[in-house]
Amino acid sequence: MAGGQLLSGRAGAGVSAVQLETAALRQPGPLTRIALVGNPNSGKSSLFNQLTGLNQKVGNFPGVTVDRKTGISQLTAQHRAEIVDLPGTYSLYPKSLDEKVITDLFYDKASPQYPDFVVVTVDASNLRRNLLLFTQLADMGLPTVLALNMMDVAEQHGVQIDIPALQQELGVPIIPMNARKGVGITALKIVMAQTLNAPTERFYEPEADLHPMLQQIREHFQLHNDYLALHYAHQYRHISLLTPEDRAYMQALTAQYGFEPMARQAQETIARYGRINEILLNCVSVTRTEQNEPYSNKLDKVLTHKVWGYLIFFGVLFLMFQAVFAWASYPMELIDQGVAWINGLIQTNFDGPLINLLTEGVLAGLGGVLIFIPQIALLFAFIAVLEETGYMARVTFMMDRIMRRFGLNGKSIVPLISGVACAVPAIMSARTIENRKDRIITIFVTPLMSCSARIPVYTVLIGLVVPDEAVLGVFNLRGFALMGLYLLGFFAAILSAWAMKLLLKTTERSYFIMEFPVYRWPRWKNVGITIVEKVKAFVFQAGKVILAISILLWVLASYGPGSAIEQAGERATTEARRQGLTLAEIDSRVASEKLEASYAGHFGHLIEPAIRPLGFDWKIGISLLTSFAAREVFVGTMSTIYSVGQDADQLTVQQKLAAEKDSNGQPFFTPARSFSLLVFYVFAMQCMSTLAATYRETKGWKWPMLQLFYMTGLAYFSSLLVYQLMK
Repeated sequence: MAGGQLLSGRAGAGVSAVQLETAALRQPGPLTRIALVGNPNSGKSSLFNQLTGLNQKVGNFPGVTVDRKTGISQLTAQHRAEIVDLPGTYSLYPKSLDEKVITDLFYDKASPQYPDFVVVTVDASNLRRNLLLFTQLADMGLPTVLALNMMDVAEQHGVQIDIPALQQELGVPIIPMNARKGVGITALKIVMAQTLNAPTERFYEPEADLHPMLQQIREHFQLHNDYLALHYAHQYRHISLLTPEDRAYMQALTAQYGFEPMARQAQETIARYGRINEILLNCVSVTRTEQNEPYSNKLDKVLTHKVWGYLIFFGVLFLMFQAVFAWASYPMELIDQGVAWINGLIQTNFDGPLINLLTEGVLAGLGGVLIFIPQIALLFAFIAVLEETGYMARVTFMMDRIMRRFGLNGKSIVPLISGVACAVPAIMSARTIENRKDRIITIFVTPLMSCSARIPVYTVLIGLVVPDEAVLGVFNLRGFALMGLYLLGFFAAILSAWAMKLLLKTTERSYFIMEFPVYRWPRWKNVGITIVEKVKAFVFQAGKVILAISILLWVLASYGPGSAIEQAGERATTEARRQGLTLAEIDSRVASEKLEASYAGHFGHLIEPAIRPLGFDWKIGISLLTSFAAREVFVGTMSTIYSVGQDADQLTVQQKLAAEKDSNGQPFFTPARSFSLLVFYVFAMQCMSTLAATYRETKGWKWPMLQLFYMTGLAYFSSLLVYQLMK
């Protein structure tokens, strides 16, 4: 075959000096497009990270990659390639939207996105299952390289692979490697820099009675081989590039020949596994058998137990929320005091409108975001460790038992748990759910899971009304309150799913199949990368919105129509002096009256009648509206609102809210009002990005609008109930 001698030996070995020199002397040419394909959990995303350095999200459970991702890899000094990371799949017969991404790419050879060749990543410890996809791609006529990943796991299991013999049988280059540790990457890059031909070996030949039909399909669509034509016969209803006329032609043709897709696919799968078994019998041996039950199986008996499994999972969540409050409290306090100190220092040494804008607008708003970096970092650290160890897949399996009763399935738990971090990628991950009804319900209810953007709201309000006390000498009472809010969102999600299950009718059957990855020690580098990337995204994405809104709010809160603000200040000063208030009380009264007379005050009073039954005033109303851009904007808005014109710049966000008084001089943020606001934020759909993600995944505005109205209505009436009962 063209592409040099086949590689052999242990991982990373088998590349001659001649090959290295030849590859290095290649002249720059067009950018080669290389697709990475493999079974879920075969190390494909780890390989993508090693090749591109993009540090794409990697998790030790199926369903991490739900869309194709691209990056550039420097293969040799003279050769670069575009690497496309595709979702994990077990075969070329798609059963979910994420798998359809692959077939859409490989069925259209005329597409500019069509790859020059494919790297198939396989789990060396489970070759029989992994080679099914490889044989399909080879029969599709795609130039292919086999990345024999997880060689260390295979060795641990006593699996010995005769790589030269396997190369001879498969007819493609094989690179033994360990993508987690970067072993074999250099050898793979060298092979990828070469010109490869399609494999000449064929692993499955369609039955003779299908040849006339396949020939007509090939001629009609100008296809290059019979196996691709066979896929057109199987998948024509779902192939994106076909027109309605093409589908009508295929429907008539398959009916003419009495083509039965399910029976033919079963025959093909059986035939392929028969061929794979023959190959492995000659190339693979097991030098030792497990004398004892594998360690993963022992752990699974406990961690997936119908009683202990749920208790352990509940304990893990409990630990996570305790950590978010207890462990993060000291760095949060330092950040908050640092921002307040900088604000006070600037105001002490400088003066003027621009200084007021900087301290009362920009720094006050951004300070409301920076303080929550420790909590966001801890949350994502826990989620990353759960993914890395393989525990998340077990949680998915356990929750299938519960989810099915509420119109969902086990795969729904992946978006729901991911929603604790951010609803946008969580909604995208619902593509792995094959059943459309289950997928729509999962997308609809996922935003009810409390995302990381809600943490700033929860933290400030819990800190106002929940005592910082220890329970049983170890646990923090505020941690209990935080976990309660998350559980409230979860129960709302599954109850909403149950209601939708009754409303949506479908004849499509739902099933759940998932492979358990082996337990692994977390790759702390990946955990660290996840924390840095997520915190950076939180700070910069939220920071941009908060910066813009804080500046706008400061302007609206500092100026008013005509001379309204000056007149309000004079009236407040006269009234305060008449009442004999102190100088500090007079300044506070004047600042409050001026704010109320500003443009922001007028706007807040306009919407106040609608939210007054919830216990909210016009200041909270402004914050509710601005936080529709992003939930975390609420705290930044409140910080800005309570900073404008007041001598509060050296106070923390929580101290500003605690100092707020009502018309009777009592603390404004009472337990009733605070819990009403907390419940509102548990349920409210206040994220434009989430609505956009729902629109993208459902291909229309029907479900995003239903989502918006349902969640807003649920938030309003739940908040109303809480306030009226508690006040």
